Amino acid sequence: MITTDFAPGSPCWLDLGAPDVRTAAAFYGAVLGWDYESMGEAEDMEGGMFRKDGKVVAGLGRLTEEGARPAWMIYYRVADADAATQAVERAGGTVRVAPRGLDDWGRMAQYSDPLGGQFAVWEPGTDKGAELVDEPGSLCWTELYTSDAAAAKEFYGGVFGWQFSDMDMPGGGGGTYTLITPAGLPAERMHGGLMQLPAQNLTLTSGRPYWHPVFAVADCDAAVARVIENGGSVQMGPDDAEGVGRLAVCLDPANADFVVLTPVRS
Repeated sequence: MITTDFAPGSPCWLDLGAPDVRTAAAFYGAVLGWDYESMGEAEDMEGGMFRKDGKVVAGLGRLTEEGARPAWMIYYRVADADAATQAVERAGGTVRVAPRGLDDWGRMAQYSDPLGGQFAVWEPGTDKGAELVDEPGSLCWTELYTSDAAAAKEFYGGVFGWQFSDMDMPGGGGGTYTLITPAGLPAERMHGGLMQLPAQNLTLTSGRPYWHPVFAVADCDAAVARVIENGGSVQMGPDDAEGVGRLAVCLDPANADFVVLTPVRS
Protein backbone atom coordinates (compact mmCIF):
# COMPACT_ATOMS: atom_id res chain seq x y z
CA MET A 1 0.00 0.00 0.00
CA ILE A 2 1.03 3.60 -0.55
CA THR A 3 1.25 5.75 2.55
CA THR A 4 2.01 9.43 3.10
CA ASP A 5 5.18 8.79 5.08
CA PHE A 6 6.75 8.31 1.61
CA ALA A 7 9.62 5.95 2.23
CA PRO A 8 12.58 6.35 -0.17
CA GLY A 9 11.71 4.85 -3.54
CA SER A 10 7.95 5.02 -3.01
CA PRO A 11 5.58 7.06 -5.20
CA CYS A 12 4.90 10.43 -3.58
CA TRP A 13 3.44 12.64 -6.30
CA LEU A 14 1.97 12.65 -9.78
CA ASP A 15 0.93 15.25 -12.28
CA LEU A 16 -0.83 15.26 -15.61
CA GLY A 17 0.39 16.97 -18.75
CA ALA A 18 -2.75 17.86 -20.73
CA PRO A 19 -3.27 19.82 -23.96
CA ASP A 20 -6.44 21.41 -22.53
CA VAL A 21 -6.30 22.14 -18.81
CA ARG A 22 -9.97 23.08 -18.52
CA THR A 23 -11.15 19.86 -20.16
CA ALA A 24 -8.84 17.74 -18.00
CA ALA A 25 -9.93 19.51 -14.81
CA ALA A 26 -13.60 18.97 -15.63
CA PHE A 27 -13.07 15.32 -16.57
CA TYR A 28 -11.21 14.24 -13.44
CA GLY A 29 -13.55 16.29 -11.30
CA ALA A 30 -16.48 14.34 -12.69
CA VAL A 31 -14.79 10.93 -12.62
CA LEU A 32 -12.88 11.04 -9.32
CA GLY A 33 -14.64 13.80 -7.42
CA TRP A 34 -11.63 16.09 -7.52
CA ASP A 35 -11.72 19.86 -7.06
CA TYR A 36 -9.34 21.87 -9.24
CA GLU A 37 -7.40 24.79 -7.84
CA SER A 38 -5.68 26.98 -10.42
CA MET A 39 -2.26 28.33 -9.54
CA GLY A 40 -2.90 31.49 -11.54
CA GLU A 41 -5.67 33.99 -12.10
CA ALA A 42 -5.47 34.07 -15.88
CA GLU A 43 -8.57 32.92 -17.70
CA ASP A 44 -6.42 30.70 -19.92
CA MET A 45 -5.32 28.37 -17.13
CA GLU A 46 -1.83 26.90 -17.29
CA GLY A 47 -2.07 24.54 -14.36
CA GLY A 48 -2.78 23.91 -10.73
CA MET A 49 -3.64 21.28 -8.14
CA PHE A 50 -6.34 18.67 -7.70
CA ARG A 51 -7.86 18.22 -4.25
CA LYS A 52 -10.05 15.46 -2.83
CA ASP A 53 -11.92 16.31 0.37
CA GLY A 54 -9.66 19.33 0.72
CA LYS A 55 -6.41 17.35 0.46
CA VAL A 56 -3.99 17.68 -2.45
CA VAL A 57 -3.91 14.50 -4.55
CA ALA A 58 -2.22 15.45 -7.87
CA GLY A 59 -1.09 18.24 -10.15
CA LEU A 60 -2.18 19.39 -13.60
CA GLY A 61 -0.28 21.40 -16.17
CA ARG A 62 -0.53 22.35 -19.80
CA LEU A 63 1.40 19.97 -22.08
CA THR A 64 4.11 22.06 -23.72
CA GLU A 65 6.80 19.56 -24.75
CA GLU A 66 6.81 19.22 -28.53
CA GLY A 67 5.86 15.73 -29.64
CA ALA A 68 4.95 14.57 -26.13
CA ARG A 69 1.75 12.62 -25.53
CA PRO A 70 -0.72 13.55 -22.81
CA ALA A 71 0.20 11.38 -19.83
CA TRP A 72 0.52 11.13 -16.08
CA MET A 73 4.03 11.53 -14.67
CA ILE A 74 4.74 9.60 -11.46
CA TYR A 75 7.34 10.91 -9.00
CA TYR A 76 9.27 8.69 -6.60
CA ARG A 77 10.69 9.93 -3.31
CA VAL A 78 14.47 10.29 -3.09
CA ALA A 79 16.76 11.81 -0.49
CA ASP A 80 18.98 13.44 -3.11
CA ALA A 81 17.92 14.24 -6.68
CA ASP A 82 21.52 14.63 -7.80
CA ALA A 83 22.46 11.19 -6.50
CA ALA A 84 19.35 9.74 -8.16
CA THR A 85 20.39 11.32 -11.45
CA GLN A 86 23.82 9.75 -11.21
CA ALA A 87 22.22 6.37 -10.48
CA VAL A 88 19.93 6.72 -13.51
CA GLU A 89 22.88 7.51 -15.77
CA ARG A 90 24.97 4.64 -14.38
CA ALA A 91 22.09 2.25 -15.05
CA GLY A 92 21.73 3.39 -18.67
CA GLY A 93 18.81 5.80 -18.33
CA THR A 94 18.45 9.28 -19.79
CA VAL A 95 17.99 12.60 -18.02
CA ARG A 96 15.02 14.46 -19.52
CA VAL A 97 14.90 17.28 -16.94
CA ALA A 98 18.01 17.87 -14.83
CA PRO A 99 17.53 18.31 -11.08
CA ARG A 100 16.10 21.70 -10.26
CA GLY A 101 14.67 23.40 -7.22
CA LEU A 102 11.10 24.64 -6.94
CA ASP A 103 11.52 27.39 -4.37
CA ASP A 104 11.61 25.78 -0.92
CA TRP A 105 9.08 23.09 -1.86
CA GLY A 106 11.75 20.64 -2.99
CA ARG A 107 13.74 19.49 -6.00
CA MET A 108 12.63 17.38 -8.96
CA ALA A 109 14.12 15.64 -11.98
CA GLN A 110 12.64 13.60 -14.83
CA TYR A 111 14.14 10.64 -16.68
CA SER A 112 13.61 7.90 -19.22
CA ASP A 113 14.58 4.31 -18.50
CA PRO A 114 16.79 2.53 -21.09
CA LEU A 115 13.74 1.46 -23.13
CA GLY A 116 12.05 4.86 -22.98
CA GLY A 117 9.69 4.62 -19.99
CA GLN A 118 9.37 8.05 -18.38
CA PHE A 119 9.34 8.71 -14.64
CA ALA A 120 10.45 11.36 -12.16
CA VAL A 121 11.86 11.85 -8.67
CA TRP A 122 11.06 14.26 -5.88
CA GLU A 123 13.48 15.40 -3.19
CA PRO A 124 11.18 16.98 -0.62
CA GLY A 125 11.62 20.33 1.00
CA THR A 126 8.57 21.83 2.65
CA ASP A 127 6.33 19.84 0.29
CA LYS A 128 6.42 16.12 1.06
CA GLY A 129 4.00 15.06 -1.72
CA ALA A 130 0.36 14.09 -2.02
CA GLU A 131 -1.74 14.58 1.09
CA LEU A 132 -4.18 11.73 0.40
CA VAL A 133 -3.35 8.25 -0.94
CA ASP A 134 -4.82 4.74 -0.83
CA GLU A 135 -8.36 6.08 -0.37
CA PRO A 136 -11.21 6.45 -2.90
CA GLY A 137 -10.33 9.24 -5.29
CA SER A 138 -6.56 9.00 -4.77
CA LEU A 139 -3.47 7.13 -5.94
CA CYS A 140 -3.30 3.56 -4.65
CA TRP A 141 -0.83 1.83 -7.03
CA THR A 142 1.60 2.51 -9.87
CA GLU A 143 2.17 0.25 -12.85
CA LEU A 144 4.72 -0.13 -15.62
CA TYR A 145 3.96 -1.78 -18.95
CA THR A 146 7.28 -2.76 -20.51
CA SER A 147 8.56 -4.90 -23.36
CA ASP A 148 11.39 -6.29 -21.19
CA ALA A 149 10.58 -7.07 -17.56
CA ALA A 150 14.06 -8.36 -16.75
CA ALA A 151 15.70 -5.18 -18.02
CA ALA A 152 13.19 -3.05 -16.11
CA LYS A 153 13.91 -4.90 -12.86
CA GLU A 154 17.64 -4.48 -13.34
CA PHE A 155 17.33 -0.76 -14.06
CA TYR A 156 14.85 0.27 -11.38
CA GLY A 157 16.45 -2.04 -8.85
CA GLY A 158 19.73 -0.26 -9.46
CA VAL A 159 18.21 3.21 -9.22
CA PHE A 160 15.83 2.76 -6.28
CA GLY A 161 16.87 -0.53 -4.67
CA TRP A 162 13.35 -1.87 -5.18
CA GLN A 163 12.51 -5.42 -4.12
CA PHE A 164 10.67 -7.55 -6.69
CA SER A 165 8.48 -10.62 -6.39
CA ASP A 166 6.80 -12.42 -9.29
CA MET A 167 3.31 -13.88 -9.31
CA ASP A 168 1.08 -15.51 -11.89
CA MET A 169 -1.38 -13.12 -13.49
CA PRO A 170 -4.77 -13.25 -11.74
CA GLY A 171 -7.54 -15.03 -13.62
CA GLY A 172 -5.48 -17.91 -14.96
CA GLY A 173 -4.80 -16.20 -18.28
CA GLY A 174 -1.07 -16.87 -18.13
CA GLY A 175 1.80 -14.45 -17.82
CA THR A 176 3.73 -13.01 -14.91
CA TYR A 177 3.13 -9.88 -12.87
CA THR A 178 5.99 -8.43 -10.82
CA LEU A 179 5.21 -6.73 -7.51
CA ILE A 180 7.37 -3.80 -6.36
CA THR A 181 8.23 -2.95 -2.74
CA PRO A 182 10.54 -0.15 -1.51
CA ALA A 183 13.95 -1.23 -0.30
CA GLY A 184 13.99 -2.78 3.14
CA LEU A 185 10.22 -2.64 3.70
CA PRO A 186 7.81 -5.56 4.23
CA ALA A 187 5.48 -6.88 1.54
CA GLU A 188 2.48 -4.96 2.87
CA ARG A 189 4.22 -1.77 1.75
CA MET A 190 4.39 -2.80 -1.91
CA HIS A 191 3.40 0.17 -4.05
CA GLY A 192 3.32 -1.02 -7.65
CA GLY A 193 3.88 -3.60 -10.30
CA LEU A 194 5.30 -4.18 -13.73
CA MET A 195 4.11 -6.37 -16.56
CA GLN A 196 5.80 -7.45 -19.77
CA LEU A 197 3.86 -6.93 -22.98
CA PRO A 198 4.91 -7.26 -26.62
CA ALA A 199 6.05 -3.93 -28.02
CA GLN A 200 3.25 -4.04 -30.58
CA ASN A 201 0.74 -3.99 -27.71
CA LEU A 202 2.17 -0.72 -26.34
CA THR A 203 0.18 1.30 -28.85
CA LEU A 204 -0.11 4.49 -26.78
CA THR A 205 3.66 5.01 -26.99
CA SER A 206 4.51 3.29 -30.29
CA GLY A 207 6.21 0.44 -28.44
CA ARG A 208 7.93 2.29 -25.59
CA PRO A 209 7.30 1.27 -21.97
CA TYR A 210 5.10 3.55 -19.90
CA TRP A 211 3.98 4.08 -16.33
CA HIS A 212 0.43 4.83 -15.33
CA PRO A 213 -1.38 5.52 -12.06
CA VAL A 214 -4.08 3.41 -10.45
CA PHE A 215 -6.77 5.37 -8.62
CA ALA A 216 -8.91 3.79 -5.92
CA VAL A 217 -12.65 4.22 -6.41
CA ALA A 218 -15.62 3.10 -4.34
CA ASP A 219 -17.42 1.58 -7.35
CA CYS A 220 -15.42 0.63 -10.44
CA ASP A 221 -18.45 0.25 -12.71
CA ALA A 222 -19.85 3.62 -11.71
CA ALA A 223 -16.44 5.22 -12.29
CA VAL A 224 -16.24 3.65 -15.76
CA ALA A 225 -19.69 5.02 -16.56
CA ARG A 226 -18.49 8.50 -15.58
CA VAL A 227 -15.39 8.08 -17.74
CA ILE A 228 -17.53 7.37 -20.80
CA GLU A 229 -20.14 10.04 -19.98
CA ASN A 230 -17.41 12.69 -19.77
CA GLY A 231 -15.59 11.97 -23.03
CA GLY A 232 -13.12 9.29 -21.98
CA SER A 233 -12.91 5.68 -23.11
CA VAL A 234 -12.12 2.23 -21.75
CA GLN A 235 -9.24 0.07 -22.97
CA MET A 236 -9.99 -2.93 -20.78
CA GLY A 237 -12.62 -3.98 -18.26
CA PRO A 238 -14.24 -3.62 -15.89
CA ASP A 239 -12.93 -7.02 -14.78
CA ASP A 240 -12.51 -8.80 -11.47
CA ALA A 241 -8.95 -9.75 -10.51
CA GLU A 242 -8.80 -12.34 -7.77
CA GLY A 243 -7.26 -10.96 -4.61
CA VAL A 244 -6.93 -7.50 -6.17
CA GLY A 245 -10.38 -6.10 -6.86
CA ARG A 246 -12.46 -4.85 -9.76
CA LEU A 247 -10.58 -2.67 -12.23
CA ALA A 248 -10.64 -1.02 -15.63
CA VAL A 249 -7.95 0.58 -17.79
CA CYS A 250 -9.21 3.94 -19.03
CA LEU A 251 -8.25 6.88 -21.22
CA ASP A 252 -9.20 10.49 -20.58
CA PRO A 253 -10.43 12.70 -23.44
CA ALA A 254 -6.81 13.40 -24.51
CA ASN A 255 -5.85 9.68 -24.31
CA ALA A 256 -3.85 9.87 -21.10
CA ASP A 257 -4.13 6.42 -19.50
CA PHE A 258 -5.01 5.51 -15.95
CA VAL A 259 -6.67 2.67 -14.04
CA VAL A 260 -9.66 2.77 -11.69
CA LEU A 261 -9.75 0.06 -9.04
CA THR A 262 -12.18 -0.94 -6.35
CA PRO A 263 -9.72 -2.89 -4.22
CA VAL A 264 -10.40 -5.96 -2.14
CA ARG A 265 -10.06 -4.88 1.47
CA SER A 266 -8.91 -7.35 4.09
